[in-house]
Formats: sequence, structure tokens, C-alpha cells
Amino acid sequence: MEKLNKESRYIKAKERVDELKKFYANLWSYIMVISALALINYLTNEFRYMWFLWAAFGWGIGLAFHAIGTFNLNPFFGKRWEERKIKEFMEEEDENGKKWR
Repeated sequence: MEKLNKESRYIKAKERVDELKKFYANLWSYIMVISALALINYLTNEFRYMWFLWAAFGWGIGLAFHAIGTFNLNPFFGKRWEERKIKEFMEEEDENGKKWR
């Protein structure tokens, strides 16, 4: 039983590390690409019209949602809420002796 618990903890930790790696890769790509676009923007029109900000804004929204998911920042339906509900339903089932729906 202890070995199974250790393996499941390892799998959860590995999944968490994979999530973090994906987020940091996305962040690094964002920094590099937006920097390159800003440089191109400056070289072509010296920031008279800063069109690279449109890309920065659009991708930034996606990056913000990625961060919310990765770091469990969702105040309504995050992983903590999910775990709390699962525990609540399991305890309710144990107390009542019937299955939850």
C-alpha cells in the first residue's frame, strides 16, 4: 500500500513539474518573440506606431490564463476547491452509507 502511495505521489509531482516546464517555456517564448517583434517595429518605423503591442497583449492574455491554471490562482474552481469537494462527497458517503451523485 505504501509503495502505491509513493508511486501516486511521484506521478502527481511529475505532472506538476511538467506543467511548470510548459508554463516557463511559454513565458520564455513570449519574452523572446515579443522582444524580436519590438526590435523589428523599432527598426521599421521607430515606434511611430507600436504594432507589436497588439501581439504582446493577445499573447499576454493567453499567458495570464496559463499562469492561473499552472499556479492554481483560480479563486472559484481551482484544484483546492476540487479536492475539498471530493473529500466532502467521500465523507458524506461514509456518514450516510450511500453513494453520492
